[in-house]
Amino acid sequence: MNHITEYGTEPGTEKRTLHPKKPLLFLNMDATPGSTCLLWEPIMDEPGVACSNPRVIMPRNFLDDVVNEPVEIDVRSFGVRTPPSTKNKPSYGIIGIFHILPPALGWIWRLVAPRGYANPSINDNSKLNEIQSEGVGSYWPFSTGKKVDQANLLLKQIVNTPNTAYVLIPNQYIGAYKVGFSAEKLTREYLSRRGGANFREGSTVPSRCSILGYSLDHMKMNGTEIPKKFLQVNEQPEVGNDTYDFGAKVLVDFFKKELVEYLTDELDPLGRKIIEACLNDATVEEYEHLIFVK
Repeated sequence: MNHITEYGTEPGTEKRTLHPKKPLLFLNMDATPGSTCLLWEPIMDEPGVACSNPRVIMPRNFLDDVVNEPVEIDVRSFGVRTPPSTKNKPSYGIIGIFHILPPALGWIWRLVAPRGYANPSINDNSKLNEIQSEGVGSYWPFSTGKKVDQANLLLKQIVNTPNTAYVLIPNQYIGAYKVGFSAEKLTREYLSRRGGANFREGSTVPSRCSILGYSLDHMKMNGTEIPKKFLQVNEQPEVGNDTYDFGAKVLVDFFKKELVEYLTDELDPLGRKIIEACLNDATVEEYEHLIFVK
């Protein structure tokens, strides 16, 4: 709820929490017993510094039109917070408006689950700009058992659903440009209109950084061509190839460091092949052939 800073920011959520149908669980909110808990009043981490991670837990049936039966998933997206990246201050903020990931790469991204720039879950201000890992599927902080068991389950799910596509979407920055969450909104609209993430040959190109899968070669919304610098960040004059390659190395090195721990005897043999491919700097095409998709 850290995005709700004043009354009227998100009226639907505010109404559900101000007049709940049943008791709710509030975390890191400033309230006293018997009072009304206001979402824009978090506790203070220190005088004058609001907690960056206030939350509320409510039942699914608080929301209208919740789907309770299994449905087919055409596209699974993974979001990552990216810092600004420029020639003066290079970083891993090199992800374009969205990337299409081969299933093997989709699995790797879920294993590592980077939580990066300005993530409200990072309490240490000195590490706000550092890339960190939230772990398997991004739900590891709420899980039990071994990471490798969850990794195997995720891989099985991906292999058993070959018609699902995987996309990677940045938020906060695309290279030098602050975009907030607009990339997610635009991608959702774009893929919905075209019926999914199946692109004809020639409309995508292998990303300069292989763990980013495929980049769009062009993109048009409502008759407007999206500038290529938002699709392939090295095209930005503020970034260029050298800065992009610096960020790519940061990402790849981080992935290699995080993936090594999964190389145990319990890991699915296919998972071992995928991780070893990453450690050996596989190309996008090599990732494509690790999990065959019709």
